[in-house]
Amino acid sequence: MIALSNLVYIIAFAFTSLACFASLFRAREIEDRDTRVGMMGLLTGSGAWAGAHTAVLLLPGFQLKNTAYLIGLVFGFSTVWAWLYFASAYTGRTYHRDPTFRRAGLATYLAVVAVKLTNPIHHAYYNATLVDDGFTHLVIQQGIFHWTVTGLSYALASIGLFMLFEEFAESDHDTRIVAALASLTAVPVVLDIAAYSIPELVNIIHAPFGVAAFALGALFLYQEQFLAIHFSADVDDAVVFLDDDDRIRDFNDAAARIVPGLEDARGEHVERVEPLADALGAERTVLDFRIDAETRHFLVTRSDFSLGPTGDGRMLVLTDVTRIERQRRELKRHNDQLEELAVGIRHELRNTLQIVAGNVEAAQQYVERDPEAASRALSTAATTSERMRDIVDDLSMLAEYSQSVEETEPVELRGVAETARQRVDADGLDVQLEGESALEADESRLEELLHRAFVFADAIDSSSVTVTLEDGALIFEANGDRPTGTSAETFFEFEESVPTASAGMALPSFRALARAHGWEPAFDAEYDDGVRIVVEGVVACPRKAVAADD
Repeated sequence: MIALSNLVYIIAFAFTSLACFASLFRAREIEDRDTRVGMMGLLTGSGAWAGAHTAVLLLPGFQLKNTAYLIGLVFGFSTVWAWLYFASAYTGRTYHRDPTFRRAGLATYLAVVAVKLTNPIHHAYYNATLVDDGFTHLVIQQGIFHWTVTGLSYALASIGLFMLFEEFAESDHDTRIVAALASLTAVPVVLDIAAYSIPELVNIIHAPFGVAAFALGALFLYQEQFLAIHFSADVDDAVVFLDDDDRIRDFNDAAARIVPGLEDARGEHVERVEPLADALGAERTVLDFRIDAETRHFLVTRSDFSLGPTGDGRMLVLTDVTRIERQRRELKRHNDQLEELAVGIRHELRNTLQIVAGNVEAAQQYVERDPEAASRALSTAATTSERMRDIVDDLSMLAEYSQSVEETEPVELRGVAETARQRVDADGLDVQLEGESALEADESRLEELLHRAFVFADAIDSSSVTVTLEDGALIFEANGDRPTGTSAETFFEFEESVPTASAGMALPSFRALARAHGWEPAFDAEYDDGVRIVVEGVVACPRKAVAADD
């Protein structure tokens, strides 16, 4: 008659054996060859070991039980090497391919197996006796070789655990569940020790339970997390995992810190996370994220991978390219600025030169027959020449101040605005300030920017200009006559005579000075009470910061 405890053990070992062998079909789907070989070796060894323990408990007679126990010992020791092979492959190491390690491992394994198989001769590994105390079972008295090999086995297994936990620590991923699975391999040691003092536990090696629990858990319950760690552990960047339907399966901590709304989007389609949706349509996309009051740029690259039998997926890797992207954008801005300067020189100077030349020629024609007309022509030429001087000054200022601002300081808006207003010869122009009172800027460039805004406001016959600093924007509202035929696309261009030729280069200079700060100006085409310009990207600061800086 089989005791209840033995029956429980028989069922547990039999189930473990069957589960391990059945899982081989799933393990075959692991894409990485070496990881797949290691996992299949671990499952095979654990399954055979658990099967041998089942036979020890079921078979009759000493000889059959002892033979089954020996077979279990042979397969049991093989799991140590399969475990090391798997851990090395999974963590991206090459120990499992190193010829020296392979030869040393094979020699150690064969030597230990030889000792085990010859145990019936020397009995140095264990002594077995058949006992019938209500049920027939094999009682094992472990020898010195057993404890030596057990110590070696757990030392080697600890190396594998160290490799795994180091991988988990480096993955920047939520690895608590997978780490707990790996820890299951050590739990049977407690059962082995407890079996000496708890009669309900059978005095037999329990290690197959732990190894099988880890392998089955990694393959079935948390395969995606396990693969996610494997794919992302050597990646220092933020990683987001998608399934073949582009639903968010998982992500590491770095991605959660960078992408807003990602933490609550697991299981949702990636389009629900607006920044990432833009990355699906192209192989390489640069996305901008606001992090710690700073805009940083991330290159998003996609790569496909296999999730085994659960399907395929893709991995979005966000690499911080802020420095390179800033340099690229700065270079592009400089190139655009040079092109705009060329257009400005060609447009503004050519027009004024044509006016001067035309009036000088007219004066030559009228000098004898109509001296008054000749005088008017020369007067126009002189006035235009003075305007040309102003244009040259503007171009010189633009060449100097259009360079990117490297350092900013807290600047009080009112003081700079008053200085800029005094430079504009317009008696009827009233300037009003609203919103916050200070911002981060280069004071000289900010004064030039405000000066250009007031020059433009005067040119469209404004009586009032309202400057508002709020919500990261500097807003200009002038109540003058809105120039006809203007559009948001061409409002700041040199070629546009906006609002009149007398306004000179006010608007192109305004845009260049804003962009030098990293700001972006835009013309509000829907504003009906005059002209409204919104400058985005401005960083406001408390007024007391100005005093502190002084």
